[in-house]
Amino acid sequence: MVNEQIKQIASRMRGLREDLEMTLEQMADICAVSTNDYIAYESGEKDIPVSILHCISQHCNVEMTTLLFGEDPHMKTYYLTRKGQGTAMERTKAYKYQSLAAGFMDRKADPFIVTVEPNDKPLHLNSHPGQEFNMILEGTLLLSINGKELTLNEGDSIYFDSNKLHGMKALNNQPVKFLAIII
Repeated sequence: MVNEQIKQIASRMRGLREDLEMTLEQMADICAVSTNDYIAYESGEKDIPVSILHCISQHCNVEMTTLLFGEDPHMKTYYLTRKGQGTAMERTKAYKYQSLAAGFMDRKADPFIVTVEPNDKPLHLNSHPGQEFNMILEGTLLLSINGKELTLNEGDSIYFDSNKLHGMKALNNQPVKFLAIII
């Protein structure tokens, strides 16, 4: 079930696309997804991967924070996030994102604390332009990159080409918390 936050993000995506006078097909091509998948994201019927939002923000020159939270960042020199105080978004019960730089303008990267809840579903794979850095803060994570499965434990980190299909899953029936930086 898709929640209200996802519907709000979808509405902002649609508004941006319409303001830029772009077609659904053009946005799907930019995001490297099928037109049907993009329509499902923009209509709020399907969970929107952060990688899609990152791709849109990069291509359309809009802050990902604006798409996620509906607010434009205003800080230019620094943006301080105190422990546990990042702007949070729970996309689904399985994933929670806490933005660590939501108020900083013209970011070159998007850092998040991500919490992955354990579930019995198969890995959901996605890809997006750029690179990604993940560092495990708590728990054990199964990470699949381009068909290779890796187990990451607390303190482990990985930097990878996010153009390759990748997905993750919490192991040991315990939530996983990690720092993710999307570049």
